[in-house]
Amino acid sequence: MRFDLITIFPEFFAGPLDHGILRRARETGLVEVNVQDLREFTKDRHRTVDDRPFGGGEGMVLKPEPVFEAVESLLGCRAGEASRPAAADPQTAIVLMSAAGKLFGQETARRYATARRYAQLERIILICGRYEGVDERVAEHLATEELSIGDFVLSGGELPAVLVIDAVTRLLPGALGNEASSQNESFSGMAHRESKALHPGGRASGVPRLGRAGGAHRGKPRGRGQMEARRGDRKNPPQSPRSVARGIKWNFLRFSFNCRQVIQQLPDRAAPRGDSRG
Repeated sequence: MRFDLITIFPEFFAGPLDHGILRRARETGLVEVNVQDLREFTKDRHRTVDDRPFGGGEGMVLKPEPVFEAVESLLGCRAGEASRPAAADPQTAIVLMSAAGKLFGQETARRYATARRYAQLERIILICGRYEGVDERVAEHLATEELSIGDFVLSGGELPAVLVIDAVTRLLPGALGNEASSQNESFSGMAHRESKALHPGGRASGVPRLGRAGGAHRGKPRGRGQMEARRGDRKNPPQSPRSVARGIKWNFLRFSFNCRQVIQQLPDRAAPRGDSRG
């Protein structure tokens, strides 16, 4: 699989791509990562990639021309061809990292741009936005989809792009030492399981040894199930009858107080005092 990153800060990726699973995947040729400097496709002496937004407003936006030319250069298209439907390759995704995009997830779902779906592709081009965003014409006529990693604000799309590359790479056959690892990820079933070393020592010597009676290889699944259940209880502890009753009482009192506030704000519709006969 090939990843192409379009960014104005190519040096950003020097660290994250040189460690762990990503480094091994690149060394073995499982993935290829190409970082493209967007400023190489500018025409002026100052290598300007941003402009003021049309209609005014705060900040700057990335200009569309350098982005279009960068993608066309990567795809081997002539000028103007990248935006044509005929130029779209079903095995290639042009992804704009944007806060307005679909939420990135792990498993298959219609409302998610998923890591497993991306892992079936041959090439992913990731456009990393900066400033206040990217010219809207990039999303309308160039990108095949927009992608967001969450409801929060970052300085640019470089960090989200690294997260996408990492999540997709580990799903590729041969990326992990144990192929079963990608099938038993945190979001494949229960919340991420509780983990303990098989041979604890030192300060961890008091950790209970779960599921070891039948041998380590047979007891591991049983112990893992116990730890998963206990972790689920810890994240969502069961409530005692007294705490449930206290919560009901508190909700009732709060409801009564809100009703009283509403009644006090209603206009007084009582008839005026005095003789109505004039």
